[in-house]
Amino acid sequence: MKTPLQPTTLLLDLSGKYSWIDCSAGVYISSTHHYIPCDSHQCNSLTSLACSDDCFDQAGPGCHSSSCGLFPENPVIKNTVLAQALVDTVGLSVTDGSSVTGKVGVVPNFVLSCSDTSLLRGLPDGVSGLAGLGRFNYSLPSQVSKVFNSPQVFALCLPSCPNTTEYSGAAFFNTRGPYNFASGVDLSSHLSYTPLIINPIGFTLITYFNYPSAEYFIGLTSIKIDGKQVDINPSLLTIDNNGYGGTRLSTITPYTTLHTSIYRPFIQLFINESMTHNLTISTNPVSPFEVCFNASGMHKTWFGPKVPVIDLVMHSEDVFWKVYGSNSMVKVEGEYGEGLWCLGFVDGGDEARTSVVIGGKQMEDNMLQFDLENERLGFSSILEHKSSCIEFNFTDGYWSQPSL
Repeated sequence: MKTPLQPTTLLLDLSGKYSWIDCSAGVYISSTHHYIPCDSHQCNSLTSLACSDDCFDQAGPGCHSSSCGLFPENPVIKNTVLAQALVDTVGLSVTDGSSVTGKVGVVPNFVLSCSDTSLLRGLPDGVSGLAGLGRFNYSLPSQVSKVFNSPQVFALCLPSCPNTTEYSGAAFFNTRGPYNFASGVDLSSHLSYTPLIINPIGFTLITYFNYPSAEYFIGLTSIKIDGKQVDINPSLLTIDNNGYGGTRLSTITPYTTLHTSIYRPFIQLFINESMTHNLTISTNPVSPFEVCFNASGMHKTWFGPKVPVIDLVMHSEDVFWKVYGSNSMVKVEGEYGEGLWCLGFVDGGDEARTSVVIGGKQMEDNMLQFDLENERLGFSSILEHKSSCIEFNFTDGYWSQPSL
């Protein structure tokens, strides 16, 4: 971001309407930033609810009189602040689908929001803001698509390893493929597809007059464990007139959360099926998990610990997202012994707004393609092709991700 271009670490948020960044004094330095006037057409198109008329600090990024006001949100701590809209330059590395080319695609008038340092609370160390990937005209994918006159498609491959400079996943914008990783397999040709669903009622910290949700929903119809169906009230899997229910994807939620009425029969069936795998249930599960197994004696495979396989069945019985042990189980190191493997699904409560929220753990090492032109989600486990999301060839260490 900025001019001159500087590497910037942002948290990816599938529900974010627009991106935001810390504009504190001395932190945000750029020669190309400018502002959006209050009551301008562009300000109104941002669904601005306020105007930042006065600024008592030194003029600069995030502090300019009569500027378009926005409410950037931190979805982790569920907080927001009144801040100013900002326009600046963004650069993304260019890829041929197999590696980065060394070129940089520049988005010269990228619209985002400033924030102050307080909004970074609860975010990972080193993060300076949020990259909004949601359904909105000013999300990162939407703005990239407009500048390059290309399909509004983006894809994520989240890593299962800790997020370090040595191990990173990949995000692709502007392209339906190819997505070639170390296995040599083009993952774009191995995707299963299910329709994306629009929730007509958006939920944000600040009310925006019932605009549709910026989140991505899919039509989950059932859940199976080792081929056996979990007993679920079907009405929970549909979105009602108030925007409640259904299934959405979240890069902010660490583990898949289930409405209590789904969670209880889900964990009971998983426990029952685990008995056929000769797994030993721990009497001391570790919060927030309720079901844990002793790691001692747990058989490991390429797909993680050998446990019952979970199928998330979509709009058709033959379209399902297979969740292997690497995505369903979380290793908890013990003070003694080999620790525990815990089922990485949590109880979302009986008043959960969304019945099923597929979390980051379950999305790891899966290629997920969000095709907004065709309103569909493509998905494929990269593990089935003997590869992982850390194995994309970023040959230019300076521009590591994302890519065009």
